[in-house]
Amino acid sequence: MNLPNKMTAEAAVKLIKSGDRVLIQGGSATPQTLIKAMVARAPELKGVKIVHLHTEGACGYIAPELRESFHTSAFFIGGNIRKMIGDTADYIPIFLSDIPSLFRQGYMSLDVVLVNVSPPDQHGFCSLGVSVDIVISGIEQGKTIIAQINPKMPRTFGDAIVHINKFDACVEVDEEIYEMKFVAPSAEEQAIGKNIAGIIDDGATLQMGIGGIPNAVLSYLMNHKNLGVHTEMFSEGIVDLVEKGIVNGSQKKVNPYKIVSGFAMGTRRLYDFMDDNPEIEMLDIAYVNDTSIIRQNPKVTAINSAIEIDITGQICADSIGTKMFSGVGGQMDFMRGAALSEGGKPIIAVTSTTLKGVSKIVPTLKEGAGVVTTRAHARFVVTEYGVAELFGKTLRQRAESLRDIAHPDHRETIDQAIFKRFGHSLIMI
Repeated sequence: MNLPNKMTAEAAVKLIKSGDRVLIQGGSATPQTLIKAMVARAPELKGVKIVHLHTEGACGYIAPELRESFHTSAFFIGGNIRKMIGDTADYIPIFLSDIPSLFRQGYMSLDVVLVNVSPPDQHGFCSLGVSVDIVISGIEQGKTIIAQINPKMPRTFGDAIVHINKFDACVEVDEEIYEMKFVAPSAEEQAIGKNIAGIIDDGATLQMGIGGIPNAVLSYLMNHKNLGVHTEMFSEGIVDLVEKGIVNGSQKKVNPYKIVSGFAMGTRRLYDFMDDNPEIEMLDIAYVNDTSIIRQNPKVTAINSAIEIDITGQICADSIGTKMFSGVGGQMDFMRGAALSEGGKPIIAVTSTTLKGVSKIVPTLKEGAGVVTTRAHARFVVTEYGVAELFGKTLRQRAESLRDIAHPDHRETIDQAIFKRFGHSLIMI
């Protein structure tokens, strides 16, 4: 099919003007050809405002010498911009589920949207592939849409399908999409995975992210039955479970028999699995992360992580003290959605210590630390030493439960903090 508005990347990014706000598709779909062409125009541009979820790969627009040309506001902080937060980049605290409403309700106008899509089919429809999330709402509301047409992008369905005529500029590329290499879980992560798998029921609907702990959990589910997936993101750990029939979505009430997600990150194996696969529905994150949708599925088991947890169950997941590290993301969307689901289990999973041996279960959070999940929302906390159930427990009971799953080297310190804070208060429940 002949591409309408076909042009070079250099010509396409001339549609970006000084003062524009530019949304960039993120994750593995980050459109590197367009980004590099935009950065090359820096001498001609002033005050371009860039917004995105976390991106992968080069992000030259945050370079200090280009601060007059570009400034970034991230909805979630990736490792490639973390050091520049507070300088050429800033962070917008927001639930992932709420971001599309910024665009749709006019809180944030979008002048230009940069995307990375599959080539059009015989009917002229391209696919956003591995990243639909907030981008589909951006395409709806953006004034100018510039697309990389990329045969390396897998063709996915759901809300991913966009007609070629929606794009004001089409740039043909042959660009590898970012691959997140599989990292084998550590011994501690394996133990956490086994502990979590032990409380996942047959017929559960899973939400989990990427990394050692989710990979470990999935490896321990080989004897489970009739699992479903409704998650903001997924990685290739689920591929084996799908191929073995363990994940089949048969018990789901919403989007039964479908794997529902907003974005995906993994290796080429995952992207090939996703390509032209009608079992996978990549959907608008306003729907995927809507608690009223999440709660309708049975036994929603949401597995999320934390940076530190205080002894009352306050979960810091976005910062190290006052230093921003990641973001609010969709943790609370799914923690609450799982809690409201019949038989649901909202889980926070962490190794008991950092790589430097510092306890992640602490008497009090660091000064300035952000509470992403409140103590009232925290229900299950899992480390390699066990599972702490917090729902319905007093502050002291919570503290003692968390102490019991802390690293043994730190339990005495936590015990002293419990006594200092609660003294001899009686446990009546």
